[in-house]
Amino acid sequence: MSHSLLSVRKLSTWFESGRGRLHAVDEISFDIARGETFALLGESGSGKSLTALSIMRLLPATAGVSGEVWLEGQDLLALPERDMRSVRGGRIAMIFQEPMTSLNAVLPVGVQISEALRCHHGITARAAQTRAIELLDAVGIAEPQRRYHDFPHQLSGGMKQRVMIAIALAGEPELLIADEPTTALDVTIQAQILELLRKLQKDTGMALLLITHDLGVVSEMAARVAVMYAGQMVEQASRTDLFAEPRHPYTQKLFESVPTLGKRGTRLAVIQGRVPPLTQVFTGCRFAPRCEFAWQTCHERTPELLTVRSHTAVRCHLHDARYQASAPAQPTRPEPLAEQTTATAVGEELLTVSDLKVYFPIEQGIFKRVVGYVRAVDGVSLSICAGRTLALVGESGSGKTTVGKSILQLLRPTAGSVRFSGTELTQLRGAKLRARRADFQIIFQDPYSSLNPRMIVADIIEEGMVAQGVGKSAQERTARIAQVLEQVGLSAETGQRYPHEFSGGQRQRISIARALAVRPKLLVCDEPTSALDVSVQAQTLNLLKELQRELGIAYLFITHNIAVVEYLADEVAVMHQGKIVEQGSAAEVLRNAQHPYTKTLLQAVPKIAG
Repeated sequence: MSHSLLSVRKLSTWFESGRGRLHAVDEISFDIARGETFALLGESGSGKSLTALSIMRLLPATAGVSGEVWLEGQDLLALPERDMRSVRGGRIAMIFQEPMTSLNAVLPVGVQISEALRCHHGITARAAQTRAIELLDAVGIAEPQRRYHDFPHQLSGGMKQRVMIAIALAGEPELLIADEPTTALDVTIQAQILELLRKLQKDTGMALLLITHDLGVVSEMAARVAVMYAGQMVEQASRTDLFAEPRHPYTQKLFESVPTLGKRGTRLAVIQGRVPPLTQVFTGCRFAPRCEFAWQTCHERTPELLTVRSHTAVRCHLHDARYQASAPAQPTRPEPLAEQTTATAVGEELLTVSDLKVYFPIEQGIFKRVVGYVRAVDGVSLSICAGRTLALVGESGSGKTTVGKSILQLLRPTAGSVRFSGTELTQLRGAKLRARRADFQIIFQDPYSSLNPRMIVADIIEEGMVAQGVGKSAQERTARIAQVLEQVGLSAETGQRYPHEFSGGQRQRISIARALAVRPKLLVCDEPTSALDVSVQAQTLNLLKELQRELGIAYLFITHNIAVVEYLADEVAVMHQGKIVEQGSAAEVLRNAQHPYTKTLLQAVPKIAG
């Protein structure tokens, strides 16, 4: 403990619920040295964020906590709340995952930074303002004097995250906890934030506890890594050792689930089943029901976190000498299943977009006089053949989603042509346009907000079928609902449940089933995997590829995730400021980019390397 800035020993956090005690964090132990970056890696629900909140003592009163959290000889869990306030935001600061919900919407961002400065340093208002402007400049915000007076809604996502970092730095922390600091950001903004954190570490010597599910971010940032599953730490190692040889079956599956260009001809590895409810009493390994290596001992005996080499520990019976004799002989991980057919042949040209423009007027004054236009889409041309995938890549604000909505005529183009199977969609109105909508559907980025929470799944799917006249009777529609639910890997009984009863990946499958129910020829997929964990993302990508192979559906796949593009896309179009700046086959664009903007995007992608 004497050599560590932070020492966590057997930290447990639990909540009382109607179904019993929920053990969200179960005896976690780790150390962080000064200036070190330590990563907590795992999927949603693994307990990463609750570990951080337990360290900060930001849990609700209903939570129970046990164990020890030592900050250079001071046990934080034993401190009275008054003393803890000086630690929280002072010696330890935290950046939360969603900056918009963490910032006060009715206060200028500069005032919020000044507030933190006055709280921790007791300086005057004028001195706080001067220092706040210096911090805004330090985190890379241009024109800090002007931005001091801006409100959060006037800033982009990357700028809001920089303000959060400035607030965290106000207390001159020795340890910064960053909870998914780049999850919602574009790759170039993500690269800027990560570089900023590295620079601040170098300049101030602070330690960093990085919470993430992104293996690329861990590879670029962390010195040591702990992998969490179902509230437990299942593996801990140096970054180099973990990426060279992951030892726990769960960690191995995470690596296998990452999409790459080299896996295009195969199915991505997925983790079958679901995370077990943490209210149950466990008698064996928590990962055993989902593990392809598990044998009887795994279900009967709880594994210990064993040191298998210097600075490497793993919670698995496969690495326990006491049980290795009873393990299956030479267990091997199966290779990802190859697709049963060759790649889909190029079909007829389904969609042709020519010189598409979407302008939004800028109005001023009482009489709303038009003084200019925002050129959201400015002369885009593209085409998609049946059974093929075109990825539309670019940063937020580049016009990708506007292109997708204008193709579907959800936004009327200002100019240009959109021909679908020989029909000019821009000329269709009213009933004629509604009659064609069954041929092209959209899957939105956030499945939860796009599903009606008051309707059961069957009614959500049937609503679109009724609108498009699919199915002559209720019985036919019920049969079709069961069919599409089976197609996306859900049971027919799923239709009788509500959206809130499903995981994020399952809700995305429901959104896909709703789109498939009317038998579309084209699916516009608007960032359908951006909010998903890596294994759930793998399930969704496998599903989309299977549906394309079986049904010949074409995809316009809107994304900023280059790894997904490498795995899924046949062609790529790169958008920047409303225009397509580069277009070609996925292999050509990703391996031999020509445009400077495309090169910048590709260089910003975190690389997974040992």
